[in-house]
Amino acid sequence: MSKLFLVPTPIGNLEDMTFRAIRVLKEADFILAEDTRTSGKLLKHFEIATQMHSHHMHNEHKSIEGILNRIKSGETCALISDAGTPAISDPGFLLTRACVENNIDVECLPGATAFVPALVNSGLPNDKFVFEGFLPVKKGRQTRFLLLAEETRTMIFYESPHKLLKTLGNFIEYFGADRKVSVSRELTKMFEETVRGTATEVLAHFTKKPPKGEIVVVVEGRK
Repeated sequence: MSKLFLVPTPIGNLEDMTFRAIRVLKEADFILAEDTRTSGKLLKHFEIATQMHSHHMHNEHKSIEGILNRIKSGETCALISDAGTPAISDPGFLLTRACVENNIDVECLPGATAFVPALVNSGLPNDKFVFEGFLPVKKGRQTRFLLLAEETRTMIFYESPHKLLKTLGNFIEYFGADRKVSVSRELTKMFEETVRGTATEVLAHFTKKPPKGEIVVVVEGRK
């Protein structure tokens, strides 16, 4: 049956791979991977021999038509990213939209997504939240912060280690020094850590102890 499967993969700990995800990847006609080298290790670990092709932000516009033709001809495609759920700050949206527009079935499996455990273990309200992903690096950054300064829901960001201190400084500037922040890094991995406190306290912590690894930042909304 022709279909696109969006298959989450572990964000660190391979034990978080689901039985269903393994089965779908084994049964698919072909797999699209963000980085075939990274995903190759995952497929080898779970003894998945399905043919794999590269599908990332630099080639996804050009490759979509060929992928659609293969699915329309009766093949089943499984899309994975390097870690977590496809299309969440990763490639996947463009292909999903194209499949929907072409009346191709799309099914997303439940699975690992970094922002969910970071939000839940932050201790901040999670009944209402907004996922911002990566902030603009230069153009539009100030405009984004001015808008977010009025946000009353809990906010979630992805950030790289070398930009974290700058971003925490921005939180102090636009949100206030006492705004509560929770920084989770290396989730599900050996050196997993969550640091909670005011923006000032968290900045002081990571100034003394430079951050490493994958980072999710959860910020209290305006009261």
